[in-house]
Parts: sequence; C-alpha cells; structure tokens
Amino acid sequence: MKITKAEIVVSAVKPEQYPNDQLPHFALAGRSNVGKSSFINKMLNRKNLARTSSKPGKTQTLNFFNINDQFYFVDVPGYGFAKVSKKEREAWGKMIETYLTTSKNLRAVIEIVDIRHQPTEDDKLMYNFCKHYEIPVIIIATKADKIPRGKWDKHVKIIKDSLQLDPNDPLIIFSSETGRGKDDAWAAIQQYMYSDATDVVK
Repeated sequence: MKITKAEIVVSAVKPEQYPNDQLPHFALAGRSNVGKSSFINKMLNRKNLARTSSKPGKTQTLNFFNINDQFYFVDVPGYGFAKVSKKEREAWGKMIETYLTTSKNLRAVIEIVDIRHQPTEDDKLMYNFCKHYEIPVIIIATKADKIPRGKWDKHVKIIKDSLQLDPNDPLIIFSSETGRGKDDAWAAIQQYMYSDATDVVK
C-alpha cells in the first residue's frame, strides 16, 4: 500500500471523542514495549509518527492515526509492565473495553506479540476477549530479526499453541527492522478493510 498521508488526529479516552466519520478502524494491541510504535512507523514509512519509548505505559489514550483518509490505526495503551497504579490500569482497561465493544467502525484487532517468547497471560486474555466478542484478529509476531530464520517455525508453533489460535486468524512473521512481513500485514488488513462493520462487532 502506498502511504500518502499519515497523521495522528485525536487522542481519545471516551466515545464522544472518537472521529465521527465512517472510516474503518484497526486497533493495535499488545503488551507494553512489544513494538507497537515500531510496527506503526514501519507500516506507514514514518520514523517517528508513533513515538517509541523505553518507558512502558507511555501510551495512555486511544490514539487515532488517519491513513490516506481511508482508514485509522488506533493505538491502544499497552498492557502488562506499565508502572502505573491499579486505579489507572482499571481505567485504561475500561477505556479499551468500551472502544473494542462499541465502535461501529472497528474492523479488526491487530495483536502484536514477540516471536521470541511464549505469549503472556495478558496476550491470551486479549485474544480470548476478541474471540468472545467475535472481533477479527490479526496476529503480528514481531522482532523476527532477533532470532535465526531456522527457528521461526518453532516459535510460531509455540504462539499458535499457546493462544489456541483459530486457523482462520492470520499470523504474520514481522520485523520492524527489516520490513519482513510488511506486505503480508497490509494484505491481511485489506481483507477486512471493507467488511461490514455490523458483522464484526456484535
């Protein structure tokens, strides 16, 4: 996909702040520091559009990125290691849950996991949450450049088994360093781009 426009248009915490057009949304979920910002920047050919940080928990809002005036990437707060209070985590959880279960424009969740490690309990919870609400999921197994290519299949099997991955859900091996998997990720996203939103969020 040729990217001619990519900009953050709003940081929202409640539904009335979401963009009020009807463009498709793709939510990006993953544990803190898994590489969501790097994924966004690589996919959109931008170096610093999504800010990367060594401090987990930097994203505290739903950040809507307008892409080509055709769709949105929605970066949600990372789960897991963020050094925030229990009250803040609960607020984030409610904010994310509200968005995922009420957005009429959500087409799929792009769940990012680290190919080097078995998915965490939080990764499993997110995947199972999406399956419960019948939200399509695209799994991105990032940081593929960090392990030898000969070990990819072994690690992919661990991810599939751990998540009990639905065979219909794409799992894409990805590297933000090399761009490996970028075309496959766009192909998976475009499959859901023009699906009927009423078929996605129940």
